[in-house]
Amino acid sequence: MTFTPAPPDPALPPVRANLYSDTQTKPTRAMRAAMIEAEVGDEQRGEDPTVNALCTRMAALLGKEAALFLPSGTMCNEIALLVHCRPGDEVLAHPSAHILAAEGGAPAALAGVQVTPLDGPRGQFDPATLIAALRPPSRYSPPQSLVVVEQTSNLGGGSVWPLETLRAVAVAARAHGLATHMDGARLLNACVAAGVPAQEMAKGYDSVWLDFTKGLGAPLGAVLAGSHAFIDAAWRWKQRLGGSLRQAGICAAACLYALDHHVERLADDHENALALARMLAQTAGLAVELPETNLVFFDTTETGMEAAELAARVRRRGVLISAMGRHRARACLHLDIGRTEVALAAEAIRDAVR
Repeated sequence: MTFTPAPPDPALPPVRANLYSDTQTKPTRAMRAAMIEAEVGDEQRGEDPTVNALCTRMAALLGKEAALFLPSGTMCNEIALLVHCRPGDEVLAHPSAHILAAEGGAPAALAGVQVTPLDGPRGQFDPATLIAALRPPSRYSPPQSLVVVEQTSNLGGGSVWPLETLRAVAVAARAHGLATHMDGARLLNACVAAGVPAQEMAKGYDSVWLDFTKGLGAPLGAVLAGSHAFIDAAWRWKQRLGGSLRQAGICAAACLYALDHHVERLADDHENALALARMLAQTAGLAVELPETNLVFFDTTETGMEAAELAARVRRRGVLISAMGRHRARACLHLDIGRTEVALAAEAIRDAVR
């Protein structure tokens, strides 16, 4: 088995609708112009004014004391684990959480922690489930040090954690001496969908991060936020992991542009996701989950084919979707997908099933 990405197949038609992920977005012309004009300096030395402006703005947006610019969301998660935990500690998270499902075993490989899953529907768990998983301190058991939530929950169907559940989980964790971390890769999707400010969503969580490479449309970058002490410790891990940058303002400028121009328009992605779901729901054999945000999941079991086969069939029609399990497929809406692409994707999927 090889893990090296295969080169594009020249026999396949050009991609006309890329719903594989919201990470597939391309910087807009105006975003590229902002990047070209960015003031830059040495980010490692704190001399990049654009990075500094982004971190100041993000700390305020998320209601935290300080923030740190990082290359990726995975690095945000792993640095949070490394700061909050010691090797041998136990982390509590949903079984579908990104740290368990999509980070290559990094919590164990890098932080030396074990992640214990907390079950619940749609990628979420409630305070009662958390409390039931807690144990009295014992030298026979790993220390339970951190609770992680993912807002929105990707594999939970892009579901939005209700504010009251987030608050109750944070209160329960704190009452039992555990730190809290929010994987906020698509946090602003949740904020737009629920009409709740990011600061309120993140209240009670010791650390939180936001990804700019998904619906916000930047080419790279994420920002991790927390207390001054947390970010000081995070800086050391950023250095150790090779995440320190130089003239990073070119990239931070794209993130600032996204905050100014691409947040409110996330609602368009949510509307397009709902429109696609309604079209696909008319296809015999597809079991379509009603989307809350920009992710549309559907089950292919009754079609007689696996999700990977469906993805291969629609690729031959110029449409990209992703297989998220044997029979679970996902279409992801983002700023490069409008109603024309939605209709094209729906038609390709319906034809592939028929």
